[in-house]
Amino acid sequence: MEEGGQALEEKAALGFQRGFLAGKRLAEFPWESLEEVLKYSGDSSPFLAVLQKTVFHPLCLKYPPSVQYRRRFLSELIKKHESTSSEPLDQLYEALGVVLNTEETTHCYKNYLLPSGDAITLRENVAIVSQGTTGLITWDAGLYLAEWALENSEVFRNRRILELGSGIGLTGIAICKACHPREYIFSDHHKGVLQQLSENLQLNGLTLEAESCSHRREERPNHQGHLDVDLEDDHVQISIKELDWNLVSKDELAKLQVDVILAADVVYDPEISQHLIGVLQKFPRDGGNRATPEVYIAFNIRNPDTYHDFQMQLDKVDIGRETVATSWKNLFPYDQHANIVILRLHV
Repeated sequence: MEEGGQALEEKAALGFQRGFLAGKRLAEFPWESLEEVLKYSGDSSPFLAVLQKTVFHPLCLKYPPSVQYRRRFLSELIKKHESTSSEPLDQLYEALGVVLNTEETTHCYKNYLLPSGDAITLRENVAIVSQGTTGLITWDAGLYLAEWALENSEVFRNRRILELGSGIGLTGIAICKACHPREYIFSDHHKGVLQQLSENLQLNGLTLEAESCSHRREERPNHQGHLDVDLEDDHVQISIKELDWNLVSKDELAKLQVDVILAADVVYDPEISQHLIGVLQKFPRDGGNRATPEVYIAFNIRNPDTYHDFQMQLDKVDIGRETVATSWKNLFPYDQHANIVILRLHV
């Protein structure tokens, strides 16, 4: 293949890499770009390039997606390959053979590549609901909020952040790695979620300490598969709180002295929305020693009636709102057809 064709091949393979490592929906992969490259290739090299960037990537080998996901991906890749006149590619069938002989587990890993070359690795459950909660997987609004945060790091730089309903940690880990907050407080209520959150922080080199926390020195594969040594000079104090929105007191929240409050995918049920508004009303307002915290809520409008109900509840207690301007960068694999919004609330 000529030099220009090799560049197209590399670009197409990279288009698969980010999505595969993060468990992106197969229908949203850039299959058209692969088909375009195949027009100029007389062999199976484009498929081998995709394999190297996905199934054979060091992050996948160490922190693999679910067995089912890898099986479906390889099956689709084989189907595409067999539709060409290329010679059989042994590596494709060998990779599928390994996956078919791998036992299914209740958990998997997802790896999110950051513009810096670093990666976020999350251990999460395969099932949407487990241990009586939906909090053990990453939802689209959390991915969207993390992407917005990376584009607006000045909102978080050198500030104290509280995240309500942190889940397994994607948004907060992204902010801690890339936005330089002074302090980040993860919070949730389900004990299983809190345990998985703690494990994911450690998995990403974020250690919980009494006074301060920094990125610890750790070798991690970068985008190209080489090992990078991650040593972050910036210090951020990180903590995890078990927080019951109904039971926490105004005094407890005031002592946190937070500048920014975040939440993602917590507006999906009228009752939970009511509890969210209730806890927001407990935070100190302007007039004291500190300004009222900035509040950003990201959610996927699955049901317009639920969104309307949330707006009505906000109006009843005089909480103002404005939609935050965003752009679709597709850094993280949220559903491009989802109706995700970020509201800034004025409590």
